[in-house]
Order: sequence, then structure tokens, then C-alpha cells
Amino acid sequence: MNRLDDTHDPALRSWVASANEAASEFPLQNLPYGRFRRAGSAEPWRIGVAIGDSVLDLHEASERGDWSDEIRALLQPLAVGDLNRFMALGPLARTTLRRTLSQALREGSAWQQQLAPCLVPQAQAVMSTPCEVGDYTDFYTGIHHATAVGKLFRPDQPLLPNYKYVPIGYHGRSSSLRASGHGFARPLGQFKTEAAEPQFGPCRRLDYELELGALMGTGNELGESISMASAEDHLFGLVLLNDWSARDVQAWEYQPLGPFLSKNFATTLSPWVVTMEALAPFRAPFERPAGDPAPLPYLDSADNRSRGSVDITLEVWVQTGAMQQRDEPAVRLMQSNFRDAYWTLAQLVAHHTVNGCNLRPGDLLGSGTQSGPEEGQGGSLLELTHGGKQPITLPNGETRSFLEDGDTVILRGFCERAGQRRIGFGDCAATVQPAVSPVVNPVERAVG
Repeated sequence: MNRLDDTHDPALRSWVASANEAASEFPLQNLPYGRFRRAGSAEPWRIGVAIGDSVLDLHEASERGDWSDEIRALLQPLAVGDLNRFMALGPLARTTLRRTLSQALREGSAWQQQLAPCLVPQAQAVMSTPCEVGDYTDFYTGIHHATAVGKLFRPDQPLLPNYKYVPIGYHGRSSSLRASGHGFARPLGQFKTEAAEPQFGPCRRLDYELELGALMGTGNELGESISMASAEDHLFGLVLLNDWSARDVQAWEYQPLGPFLSKNFATTLSPWVVTMEALAPFRAPFERPAGDPAPLPYLDSADNRSRGSVDITLEVWVQTGAMQQRDEPAVRLMQSNFRDAYWTLAQLVAHHTVNGCNLRPGDLLGSGTQSGPEEGQGGSLLELTHGGKQPITLPNGETRSFLEDGDTVILRGFCERAGQRRIGFGDCAATVQPAVSPVVNPVERAVG
């Protein structure tokens, strides 16, 4: 697993002044990667590193800097916007470039004159999804979410017998992944009401899900598995993930094969990938509650027990359409922590590949909804409103059982610990737009 080195020193300061501010999500100790281009330009996408309120354009930096041959080779795929190719190079490449960029951006660095012209204000950058995601698997690691939702449908047995033995997951739809800041139409689908026949129309119980997404670095060959001992070496970094859910469609369609149209219409990612190296100061022991079964041997290791969890504070904020019109800020709905997940990132990788399934650079593993153990820590409206039966009241008097058109949901995440610089993920935001009328068969339209 990733270990502390000089790049994590909390005393480090950058010549990019905004990175030294205590509230900055992107101090020198973070250095996440994202794919961007300048607003209003038609320039090709390129990879940048967030530093303070700016982006270091690695396309321009690769041309201006007096880099060694080794570093120039590492920068080449990033300069052309190909984060996947850099991901595939493995952990040594990541740590090597991280140390070089850290040294180049430090206060007093001789690189300042060369790299200062390569900075782009984040406010002038248009962000894309950080990499190409070939496959997307969504897990169900949030035991408090699984229990709360299970109680709504199975009060006598909220958790099914396999939950504490198997990291449950299903395959999502990578084609509908979008970066933060987009809008999406309320989905259409079938759902069951009190009527004898199912209804069709716009979803009435639209919800968000607070998740983390893990992006794969190096993959594995088909037929080979990844062990717990090496699982984290295959992970590149983490993003925030909102797995939007049509709860009424989901309730009707999910048996016997699980979610389909209730999940595949939109998923939002934060645009900055916080690398596993940046998260090293925030590792924590992985502990099961007393009396719970130990993981099977292929899902267990001493390293995983000692520091397999990651201490990440997660939040959901909402700004309704009415709040936007009155220029009122978003309000926080809840807060939880990824330490409460029942399965670790390493266990997800090991389980996904134990049957020989091959993962590839850029593949996305969703964590499942990250709810906390306390009342009010639900990572979805389904939990916060107890299935829609107890609407929440916002400070301006509006109420919500589920999302309405015009609502913007913002996920936020950060790591903080005494003796370390606080690092953040940036916003993961999207806005619900009205449903679009379904396409009608031309013959049926003519007849109608």
C-alpha cells in the first residue's frame, strides 16, 4: 500500500499562493489529475493537475520544462489528454511524477519561471470526465445504507445472508457517465402504483446516491486474479460519484436480475482524480464489528486490516430551483465517512478478479451509497425521508421527499487529520431537468 514520503510534508508550501490557503482543496500535498481545455477554445483535451485555484496544463508544461528523458516520457500521454495510458504505467510512474511535480511547484523552486505561464485559472477551464471508462461496476459496500433500505422492504431480514461474505455488485452503464456540472433529463420508465397494470411516464421518485468511485490503474490479464497483497497497486485514484436512481422504476424492475433503467440514465463524476498516493496520510484500520464473520482468506491480509480503510468525510448539498432564482446558497443535507464502508477498496479489486475477470486502466468501481450509522446520515433521500413518508424541510421552507426538476445536488468530499494538510475532491454536481417526451413510432404517430 502507499506510504508517506516527502510529498506529504504538511509544511510544504507552493509558489502558487492560493494553494497555501487553509481552505484550499488542492494544496501541494494533493495534486489530483483532471482532463480539461480552456473555456471557449477548440483546443484538444489535455490533462492538468489542480494546484490551488489553478490548473497546471501538462501539455504546455511538457514543452516548456527542462525535464529529464524519464519525466518527459511520463508527461507525453498526459500532454495529449490520455490519462488511461498514464494509468497503465503503474505505481512507480505515479510516484515518480508526483515527486517531480511536487518539487517543481514548491516555494523557491527554480521551475517557477518556466511553469507559471502554464497555469490556467480553474474558473476558465472546462472539465471532462478524467479518463475513458470502459467498464463500470457498482458495489454495495455501505452497510448502513443496505440495512436502512433493507428495512423498508424486508423489516424482518434487512440484510440478506450473503452480504457479510460477498462484496455485492452489479454492472453499470459507462456510456452515461458525465463530469460534474451537467444537467440530465428526468428519466422515463415503468413503475407500479395501486393500479392493476404498471404505469409509464416520468420518474416520480428521483433520488441521488452518495458514492466514491475508484479508477483502475494497471489491469490484469483475462484468467488471472489480483491478490489482496497487490490490489491497491492496481488502483490509480478516487473520485466522487453520484449514482442517480429512479426509485419507483427500480422497485418494479429489480427482481430478479437487479437494476436496469432505474440506474443507467445518468451517473455524475467529480472531474479531479485524487490519487492513492495523496490519500496515504488518511489511511485507517479496517475493522469488522464484534461478532461479524471474518472475510474469507482471499479477501483478507494483514495490510488490509492495519490500514485498508480511508478516512474521507463525505457530504450532500442541495440547491433547489427556487433557491437558485433567489441567489440562495446550497444547504447541506447530511455528512458521513468512508471509514464506515463494510468492504475496502482492495477487497473490491480482489473479489472482482478472483474468477479471472480482467480489469483495464480506467475501469470504474463504485463504492455503493455511503451512509453513516446515525439518524440523518443517510446517503440518499430514500433513507433521509424513510421511503418518502417523512419529507425533509429545507431552511427556506421547501420540502422534499424526492428530487424535483431544477434541483442541483452537490457531493463534496475531503480528508483532514491533525498534523496533515487538508485535501479535497472538488464538487460533483448536476441539475435535474424536465423529462423529455418519448420517441413515438412514426406509424403510430400518423394513426394517432
